[in-house]
Amino acid sequence: MLCEKIFGLHGTYIAQHAIYSNFIAIPAITIYVLALLDKKKSIYQGRMTYLQGFGSGVIMTIFITLLSPLSQVLMSFLISPEYFPNMIAYSLKTSYLKPEDAKSYFSLKNYIIQGMIGAFGMGMVTSAIIAIFTKSSQTNTF
Repeated sequence: MLCEKIFGLHGTYIAQHAIYSNFIAIPAITIYVLALLDKKKSIYQGRMTYLQGFGSGVIMTIFITLLSPLSQVLMSFLISPEYFPNMIAYSLKTSYLKPEDAKSYFSLKNYIIQGMIGAFGMGMVTSAIIAIFTKSSQTNTF
């Protein structure tokens, strides 16, 4: 969020926000991969099953999901308090949203809900996929 603000995605370049904000997936997926590889090495002595990897990913996902409201509050009040007003103004200028719909959609409450659902859903999918690649090839069990 701080990088988004610094690069003008919460103001001058708000039209590109939806495109560039998706790049957060790169470090997020990298963190999952590194965490599961570390877990495989340090906890499972190099032999991790799919279920062990997936379970570890699920635990990370739950932790991240529970922290996501805090990140939204920090973004909204400390990093970029102008984000929601700017997004509302931009959406009213470029779409068919009614003012009350724009205010409802671009609100802290809605972003907290979306953030938690998104963190949980994407975390589960990411965990399921990464566990396939980080499991030991010698293990035949899921």
